[in-house]
Amino acid sequence: MSAPLLFLDVDGVVLPFGAEPDDLPTDLGPRLTALPAELVWATAWEHGANDEIAPRIGLPRLPVVEWQLPTRAEETLDDYFGLHWKTRQVVAWAGGRDFAWADDEVTAADREWVAQNHPGRALVHHVGALLGLTGMDFEVLGRWLRAVVGGEVDGGVGGPDGQRPATS
Repeated sequence: MSAPLLFLDVDGVVLPFGAEPDDLPTDLGPRLTALPAELVWATAWEHGANDEIAPRIGLPRLPVVEWQLPTRAEETLDDYFGLHWKTRQVVAWAGGRDFAWADDEVTAADREWVAQNHPGRALVHHVGALLGLTGMDFEVLGRWLRAVVGGEVDGGVGGPDGQRPATS
């Protein structure tokens, strides 16, 4: 069984808003690689994250989600349901694998869509954009990823606290 994926945004997640790439803590990469996950850039920076961010924080080159333009129908549906523009493609890139996704723009709409359209387990985790990844984010992500690796997480999508949302 392969490790779950951890999709990482840059702006507002790895790089807090208002910070410059040179301000990034050098221990951030080792903290991320210590998580039991396969790291993937899911950012508008695309391959630029490997060139500009990864070396500054001590990460190797990571796989990158290369964004495709949505169809008109997808864009209309996404707007209607309030989905983040990345949601469909993160799920497609995961290809059914379990994943956590750390982003500063995800909402309950994204969690619900992932729960209905992704066959694996997923944690859609909102990160506060002004702070970026904090100790609390690492705690939530780490706890969920370790539970997935240990087989302790049922199917479904985790909410903001890492727990599976209640069903109505």
